[in-house]
Amino acid sequence: MAKSKEKLNVGDLAPDFELLDQEGKKHTLKMYKGKKIVLYFYPKDNTPGCTVEACSIRDNFYQFKRAGMIVLGVSADTTESHKKFAEKHSLPFTLLSDPKHDVLEKYGTWTKKNLYGKIMMGIARTTFIIDETGKILKIYPKVKPAGHAKEILEDLL
Repeated sequence: MAKSKEKLNVGDLAPDFELLDQEGKKHTLKMYKGKKIVLYFYPKDNTPGCTVEACSIRDNFYQFKRAGMIVLGVSADTTESHKKFAEKHSLPFTLLSDPKHDVLEKYGTWTKKNLYGKIMMGIARTTFIIDETGKILKIYPKVKPAGHAKEILEDLL
């Protein structure tokens, strides 16, 4: 089992990445220099909590866009799974696929989890706000899916 890297902190430079989105297009963090990024990590497409979180962001997407924020969701699901998830729930933002867990490890979100007494590796639901220069502005560990989008907007607007 892979181990996550050293913990990131507010003020650290966000690790760059190269991942494919639900349309098969390549994205890197450097592509978004000059923009504020909401980079959220979630466990799995079409699960109850992840659907609530994604739909909450969708329902508040206009405010994110108006504030000049780019929203990127990341999980280990395939690009095909992301495409179906995005279409099913009319998600207007980008979902990135990290099946090898490279970016999940860089951000410390690929971690040991206790699921019904069984220890296994999984994705810790976490959001990073990255400023226009690529530095981490805020970290939300252990995100509660319902209301998370409003929490971010209240903190940043």
